[in-house]
Amino acid sequence: MTDYSKIPSPCYVLEEKKLIQNLELIDCVQKRAQISVILALKGFAMFSTFPIVKKYLQGTTASSLFEARLGREEFGRELHLYCPVYQENEFQELIQEATHISFNSLRQWEQFKEKTLLTQVSPGLRINPEYSPVEQEIYNPSSPLSRLGIRAEVLGDKLPEGIEGLHCHNLCESNSHALVSTLEQIEILFGHHLRQIKWLNLGGGHLITSKSYDIEHLIQVITSFKTRYPHLDIYLEPGSAVAWESGLLRATVLDLIETSGPIIAMLDVSFTAHMPDCLEMPYKPRIRGARDPKDAEPKYRMGGLTCLAGDFMGMGDYYFEMPLQVGDTILFEDMIHYTMVKTSMFNGIKHPAIGIVGSDGTFNLVREFDYEDYKNRLS
Repeated sequence: MTDYSKIPSPCYVLEEKKLIQNLELIDCVQKRAQISVILALKGFAMFSTFPIVKKYLQGTTASSLFEARLGREEFGRELHLYCPVYQENEFQELIQEATHISFNSLRQWEQFKEKTLLTQVSPGLRINPEYSPVEQEIYNPSSPLSRLGIRAEVLGDKLPEGIEGLHCHNLCESNSHALVSTLEQIEILFGHHLRQIKWLNLGGGHLITSKSYDIEHLIQVITSFKTRYPHLDIYLEPGSAVAWESGLLRATVLDLIETSGPIIAMLDVSFTAHMPDCLEMPYKPRIRGARDPKDAEPKYRMGGLTCLAGDFMGMGDYYFEMPLQVGDTILFEDMIHYTMVKTSMFNGIKHPAIGIVGSDGTFNLVREFDYEDYKNRLS
């Protein structure tokens, strides 16, 4: 049993056993459905875990030069590229050792076509299926005015010569029924292209490792689709699903502020800098040992340590069986995916350390951050 009070605060703590459980489930799906699952680095890029992850996944997908370098240097295997826009001065380095690349527009394909065809990279186009179950506009890539992907009316009846694949990403923490609607829309809008290509990348947002996800339905859906297009290599590239509920952010109560409403627990972490999705989505993270308060129960609101007025959890308050005290440990659950990849050092606050609880329960401190990390990001 791990004593989290002994772990440095603040700290992102990955729990190895839970990560492996996720990977084993994903591996089972890819084998049964005869597809390939690759790691989306934009969601999870904790490369100290890659020796474990690459035992199960087929490669990585990168959306920038730095992500591509990380995939090459630390993961290997297949390297898929998709950037909303490619830059001339980076392109040659970007495509080194890549296996697949998706272009966001016909103009970009024409711009980089010659350089791409001189390599062994398999080129594709990102399509906009004009459907997404995502309600939050900030996470919806498939609106009619989206800058991401090519609409059917723009692509036309014939694929450009040299294109070997199509890439569709329109989900976010979605279920298998959303995939059904996605495939239906792809067949309606782009079905006449499917027999001309070699691979179809169905992007991320497949929350396979959620307890509520219907795995059997997913396998049935993909198997049925593959019977219609048996020549296609199918790829999924989840980020969240790989690290889903595989770790936490350990924090400490530094002060307690009395108000006419809830007591505000001042923490040594920041929602703005360390948990940005809580504010962007927004959503209320679970805290181990806490629950939603009932009427007349004492309420605690979590506050971050930056001087930004909005650096607090505004989606709801918490109740603790024992009144909080300065020095108490707070454990925010499910804080591994889309956290470390999006953090900042806003206000010059210290970035949380990074550590791993091994399968045997022992804690290994992987990385700590200091003033030089902050200073070296500036000029």
